[in-house]
Amino acid sequence: MEKKTAFSAADILLPASESMSAVWPVVACDQYTGEPAYWDEVNRMVGGAPSALRLILPEVYLEEPDVESRIAKIQATMQQYLESGIFTEYKDAMIYVERTQSDGKLRAGLVGKIDLEQYDYAKGSVSPVRATEATVPERIPPRVRIRRGAALELPHIMILLDDVKKTVIEPLAGKRLVMQQLYDLPLMKDGGRIRGWLVPAEEQARILAALTALGTESGEENPLVYAMGDGNHSLATAKAYYEEWKAANPGADTENCPQRYALAELVNLHSSALQFEAIHRILNQIDEKKLIYDMIRALDLRVKGEGQCFKMILNGTERQYYIHKPTSNLTVGSVQSFLDKWLKENGGKIDYIHGADVVKKLSHEPHSLGILLPDMLKSELFPTVIKDGALPRKTFSMGHAADKRYYMECRRITE
Repeated sequence: MEKKTAFSAADILLPASESMSAVWPVVACDQYTGEPAYWDEVNRMVGGAPSALRLILPEVYLEEPDVESRIAKIQATMQQYLESGIFTEYKDAMIYVERTQSDGKLRAGLVGKIDLEQYDYAKGSVSPVRATEATVPERIPPRVRIRRGAALELPHIMILLDDVKKTVIEPLAGKRLVMQQLYDLPLMKDGGRIRGWLVPAEEQARILAALTALGTESGEENPLVYAMGDGNHSLATAKAYYEEWKAANPGADTENCPQRYALAELVNLHSSALQFEAIHRILNQIDEKKLIYDMIRALDLRVKGEGQCFKMILNGTERQYYIHKPTSNLTVGSVQSFLDKWLKENGGKIDYIHGADVVKKLSHEPHSLGILLPDMLKSELFPTVIKDGALPRKTFSMGHAADKRYYMECRRITE
């Protein structure tokens, strides 16, 4: 029997019209973790109105002493929202999403559910749904505590398709006038705007056929169809909770149980709105001369060459090097593998920085060294995950914090 594609329609919950407002959607919980003032302002803006804020735990609070009471309150609010009739449920639904980003570009997406049986985040996985960056196991248990006992899930998961011919999502743009619009809202705190339409049954059938074709066109025995973009640890948490539930419920109907699936948004890797940005490195509390010497030897760094290259910054002065002994398909992989081993053996600290100007400034600190990495080409993502497995942590960033996914849709995850 032919294996079903990992993406399918879901029973999706959205606030009814009287409960839907601009304070319902809030940005992904793993953003602004160093800015509690951001979340304080969001809390003030929401007030007593129905909001996704009341159903999530911003990770800025994950290490707070009252985290358990926060989780209990979130779970209680989920039940309250369900019982008070705040939601309208759309059975067997897919939702076409158009997100106007803070830069004015339009990013199209498709919301449905992902089959966790077809997802494996382990490095070297050959499952249809794979992690693109290394998953940190220690980050999963605190998030499982939130999902365990929760009646609802709200996703900030974005999964990428390598759909060069734009066969899956893009055709929906021409169908907007004949589809039922479900929401059209501004997003708080410079998040742009979001609009969503209910995808009719005949379009769902076309979408599933197009997704199946994506999985067969490569001719590979284990094709990579769905690559994680954002929300890697969120999907890993859903997987861990599902495996826990399966172990506790032997003989249960796993085909139809809600725990087996996770709500997610598909986005085409080749969307012009989607930009990959490099994440640079700053090392401190190190013997910088020894690090440079050891790195030159290990990676056979030279000032001339072709292929993988990066810049080192010492006291604000930049020097470009070419790697003649790469250990990964990407520059960042070769560099990060060396740094991980070197720091373990020699000590020191590493931080991950988005702006090159910040790295240059920090390189003036005593016993510090900056590393500027090139932007990863979008065309490199799928081939690298297939060849190397999951990429090193902090390989790339998919846009700025304000352009991350905002919580909109919900789904029941209990019977």
